[in-house]
Amino acid sequence: MDYFFYCRDRPESAALRSELIEAHWTFMDRYAETMIARGPTLTPDGEQSTGSLHIVGLPDSAAAREFAFDEPNYQAGVYREVLVRRWRNVLGRTMWQFTGAVAGYQRFLILAHAKPETAASRESLDEAHHDYLERGYRDRLIAYGPLFSEDGAEEDGAEWAGTALMVELPDRTAADALMADEPYARNGLYVTVEIHHWEFGGRR
Repeated sequence: MDYFFYCRDRPESAALRSELIEAHWTFMDRYAETMIARGPTLTPDGEQSTGSLHIVGLPDSAAAREFAFDEPNYQAGVYREVLVRRWRNVLGRTMWQFTGAVAGYQRFLILAHAKPETAASRESLDEAHHDYLERGYRDRLIAYGPLFSEDGAEEDGAEWAGTALMVELPDRTAADALMADEPYARNGLYVTVEIHHWEFGGRR
């Protein structure tokens, strides 16, 4: 089962995050074999972290909560909020298998939160959603997929909770344009859309 985690930093936690970097990496080493994507989100100037993304294969919800809440940054108070969701890996690959890197382009985490009770509308737009992304942005997609509640999955009939995309694009304007025309967004299925500057994480 694949789980998506997004942890938002507390204000003024940069020094503590820096102190804990080796402990954080050591904790994540335990999950290296099933890690799909990871890395910090950043301020637009790239100077400060604003949060952390991890997508990892885990056996169940209990293991997901252990991953989220036993992690050193969480234990020490670096994070003010932790989002845990089930996720489906549409491209079936890890971020390290992305081969479309372009010098000077920027990477983004796009996190779109679904409006309640939009599952039927999403189903009717599903083909258009995938066609839009894979025809127009195939070479720019690092990973993407739907989000579901922490303890549910699409095959179990769980309600859709949104979409997570990791993309490499020329700039923030291009990221905004991607979401402006994305079929779910264009038809009002999202309550909010977050676009974060992001970079690949892990040991240097």
